[in-house]
Amino acid sequence: MRILVAGGAGFIGSHYVRSLLSGAYPGYEGARVTVLDKLTYAGNPANLAPVSADTALTFVRGDVNDRGLLRDLVPGHDLVVNFAAETHVDRSIGRAGDFVTANVQGAQRLLQAALEAGVRTFLQVSTDEVYGSIEEGAWTESEPPLPNSPYSAAKAGADLLCRAYHRTYGLDVRVTRCSNNYGPYQYPEKVIPLFVTNLIDGRPLPLYGDGRNTREWLHVDDHCRGIQLVLDKGAPGEIYNIGGGAELTNLELTRRILAAFGAGWEMVTQVPDRPGHDRRYALDTGKIRAIGYEPRLDFEEGLADVVRWYRDHQDWWRPLLGGRG
Repeated sequence: MRILVAGGAGFIGSHYVRSLLSGAYPGYEGARVTVLDKLTYAGNPANLAPVSADTALTFVRGDVNDRGLLRDLVPGHDLVVNFAAETHVDRSIGRAGDFVTANVQGAQRLLQAALEAGVRTFLQVSTDEVYGSIEEGAWTESEPPLPNSPYSAAKAGADLLCRAYHRTYGLDVRVTRCSNNYGPYQYPEKVIPLFVTNLIDGRPLPLYGDGRNTREWLHVDDHCRGIQLVLDKGAPGEIYNIGGGAELTNLELTRRILAAFGAGWEMVTQVPDRPGHDRRYALDTGKIRAIGYEPRLDFEEGLADVVRWYRDHQDWWRPLLGGRG
């Protein structure tokens, strides 16, 4: 079996590749993996260092918008898993066009290449942010996309293209929508690694607004197991929510990170809220649980592991921040 992983040098994509090549997914032990990654600021070859010597891995530096490259690269692959995307909401507010190019146009070109190459299954990795914001309850997969940021709108556009390629051309396309991820190798602009690395350096934690925005947290390993489950047992044309079940306000998250360092609230600086900041996300995961999904990692355990990882791997994250401190 040959699997093309677009965006496979990023945070979530590289975890999927490392897990796949280390034998974490039964039945895929002999799989050959091609990673396609543009290596923008968040794509990092060091994320693949633990498996870089594996002869089953081929790395190609390139852009999902390069149609010529895709015509040559995609044929011969059985599966395509698309992690390739611009992902940071703050960056999307100032550079919306870049997010449309990467997330919408890039997905369309990869879908077209998969269709022309006769790829068996195409899996699009999406986000709960496409649903917008929800005051109470949880979203099922039948909820319409109501995105509020350029990032989430671009991801929703890709999701709709996936639906169109399934309905119009019969391509086996499956979409996963995850809650907020955390784990090792996460670029330190995201809240958990940002707060952890700031505390390692004795820097304050910038907390948006009143801190009552609520998110559901999912360890990257549970997320990638969910993706693999959808590849194995999901249905063509379907969407699957993947959640971790740990729902916290940003205030609660901040307190837990402070406690992990034995630090007090004096380390927090409240900053103006982000424009269009969604108040709450929550996913109904009944559909994926029906095919066997269950998150394994307790948030407290996962957070402790993440704190240890960033403490022990400063050689990984300090170069990304210009060697600060």
